[in-house]
Amino acid sequence: MTWTLLQWVLLLASAGQIHSHALRFITVEEQEAGVKIGSLSPSYSPSYRLLDERYVRVDESTGDLFTTDRIDRETLCPSHQDGECTFSNTAVVSPNFEVVPMIIVVDDINDNAPIFERNEIPLVIPEDASIGTAFPLDDQAQDKDTGDNGAIIYHLEDSDGFFSIRQDGHELELVVQRELDRETQENHFLVLVAVDRGSVPLSTTANLSVMVTDVDDNCPEFDADSPITATVPALGVKGTAVAQLKATDKDLGQNAQITFSFSRQISDRAKALFHLDGHTGLISLAVDAQVDSPEEHALKVFANSPLCPPAQTQVTVYIQPVMSQEPTVKIKFVAEHKNQVIVLRENEPPTVLALLELEDTSTAKGTLSLDKNSMPFSLKPQASSYLLSTSKPLDFEMRGEYDVTLIISDPHGTRLHRREVIKVLVEDVNDNAPKFEQTRYEKDIKENNEPGAFLLRVQASDADSQQLGKVKYSLTNGGRFRIDEETGVISAAESLDREQQETYDLTAVAWDGGEPSLESFAVVSINILDVNDNPPVFPTPHFYFFVSESIPQLSQVGKVTVSDADEGDNGKIVDLRILNDNVPFAIDLAQGSLRSTAEVDREKQDRYELLVVAVDGGSPVLSTTAKMTIFIEDVNDNQPQVLLPSSNLSCLTISPATQAGSMITKIYAIDEDSGMNSDITYQIIASKPALHSPFEIDQHSGNITLVQHLRGEDHGMHHLFIVVRDRGKPDPLQTTVWVNLQVNETLEKCHVNAIPEYTPPRLLPPMPVQDRCESNGWLIFYCGLCLMVISVCVLLAAVVVFMKRKNTKRKAEKNNVWQTGNLCELKPLN
Repeated sequence: MTWTLLQWVLLLASAGQIHSHALRFITVEEQEAGVKIGSLSPSYSPSYRLLDERYVRVDESTGDLFTTDRIDRETLCPSHQDGECTFSNTAVVSPNFEVVPMIIVVDDINDNAPIFERNEIPLVIPEDASIGTAFPLDDQAQDKDTGDNGAIIYHLEDSDGFFSIRQDGHELELVVQRELDRETQENHFLVLVAVDRGSVPLSTTANLSVMVTDVDDNCPEFDADSPITATVPALGVKGTAVAQLKATDKDLGQNAQITFSFSRQISDRAKALFHLDGHTGLISLAVDAQVDSPEEHALKVFANSPLCPPAQTQVTVYIQPVMSQEPTVKIKFVAEHKNQVIVLRENEPPTVLALLELEDTSTAKGTLSLDKNSMPFSLKPQASSYLLSTSKPLDFEMRGEYDVTLIISDPHGTRLHRREVIKVLVEDVNDNAPKFEQTRYEKDIKENNEPGAFLLRVQASDADSQQLGKVKYSLTNGGRFRIDEETGVISAAESLDREQQETYDLTAVAWDGGEPSLESFAVVSINILDVNDNPPVFPTPHFYFFVSESIPQLSQVGKVTVSDADEGDNGKIVDLRILNDNVPFAIDLAQGSLRSTAEVDREKQDRYELLVVAVDGGSPVLSTTAKMTIFIEDVNDNQPQVLLPSSNLSCLTISPATQAGSMITKIYAIDEDSGMNSDITYQIIASKPALHSPFEIDQHSGNITLVQHLRGEDHGMHHLFIVVRDRGKPDPLQTTVWVNLQVNETLEKCHVNAIPEYTPPRLLPPMPVQDRCESNGWLIFYCGLCLMVISVCVLLAAVVVFMKRKNTKRKAEKNNVWQTGNLCELKPLN
């Protein structure tokens, strides 16, 4: 290799003929090896050599340049994405070893789809962003192609009208289109689609996750289970908790901070007795509470948050007096309890919770009853005790905690001795199945999608608490689809093809964390939208038709069917035509048939090689071509043409000594038809003189032979009227010719001055067979007459013949030749 390169260097150095102007050739990337890109022959003569055959080679004799391998423009010119991609080479041409520089330009094709650097793009937007606010997106797709093939446009899917994409030059922004509310929807899952501008566009997607951040747009609210009554036992000690208030703000962080305060309208006595923690909402005793008679205080409490009007509630506090002989309640728990708190599973039927015994040392016995708000509980006397029970099953999802207030009063109910509160906690059980937001989801996606493309998100909620209410997702018949177990995001696991399956009906399953878990189902319908990815298809790449050359115009030659697996306009055949110019055929698109548009003549052209193209109505337009061969079948429309003899006046001199069985001459005729239509037969239908003729013609070859020895009466001119007929069906065609033969001893050139006259009989005699008399009935009479004359004059004739033959033999020994005539010109006669 090194020695060969050194030889070329020395050769170029010695040649000294280097052209400063470089030849420029253009090729397209990704072509197969062996594609011709140009030629050196228009400018230079052979031979041809290239110094470098890494990408192109040259034919040494023709100068044609061919690619040697696929050329990837992006690999060849990685730093010239937006410019022209070229590589250089040098040719050595002609016998004088001229050096010709070359530049090969590699044009781009759309073989690279846009690519996002990451599949998940996070974006944070405050919920008070006004409509029309734009947020820049730095995660833009890149395309290695150039020009329109590398230019990218963007659009959004699954935005539900909240956002749109604005593209200004190289800037890409997400624009808010609807008001946002974090408390309604905190996360928006969008699909950002990037499509290039190639003739056959390529696209890619990225998941755009928009998190809506909180602003202080919600005010605090007291919880429904905040206490509205509380009881302070006798001898209440400073710091004893009275009531725990609960309030919530739907905002987050600092925006959700709440402070509690008493209204200024509460009594001075209440202000002295109670303390409210501004941060926790805990009401406690500010001093030791010892009263001789029951007291009731209405405490109005505010829940405050910045920029919001305060929420308010009222807590009624009962202070029990110090009574030496007040009745007390002894609680004997029946149900499960922890730290004096009854724990009851939800959905239990009415259940006994505790046995209550009223211990009263006073003379006036007290009674025990329930506060009117202590529902759904009941208190029933049982001998000297009371049974505390639930009056109906409890539902954790409605309320998880109850304060059952017992009231101890005198028998007449006029005096309140004290209040006792029994706390009941409802324990959650897995009695709620997850519930989908929709029972049916539907999504459209274009076929040929990228694997992993985001489709939609299903969402279900569970009214149970903690682990029992935690929902996970699965697909029972996912097949080509996947679902994220935690988020419910459904994506396509592979590229989808509408022509294989147009609709997928999936079943999404949501199950909770209970033991056993509960499930619910939703139907997810995925509709695959068509793209024009299937060209029209002919049933065969090569059609063959046979048509008679006598076919009338606009007659159907055959059916040309074509189909397209796409649907709608993508699968509609909008154009079906013949690409060849000036052919006597056209395609009827409405009927799908090939028709003749002009006369055809097999003798001028016996077949037509056509190229037919079918074009669909999709975008981009796809087309397919097929070959079509039409064979023209022969019709007997050409009569035989006699080429020899060339004229009805041609004449041939025959020696009387010609041996019987000798071929005298030949009729040569042609027929431009084919097959049986061109099969020619020959027949002598008349001769002059008419008595008899010593000549016979072979009906197949046209050879005229002498069938008997020439006699004295045979001397002179013989005119044979011959019919040349083809064997066409249904009606054969024919032509005629006169063959003039002169029997003469001198062998001089004979002449015919006028064409003999022939009056045909009413019917043309039939074709001859091997026996001349049997095949020519009109000669039978003459043959019989001749035999009668010969029998009468046999003696005289024998003597004459004997003398004549003797004389003839002498002359034949001197002139042992015979003349074939001057049949020179080849001109057919009709």
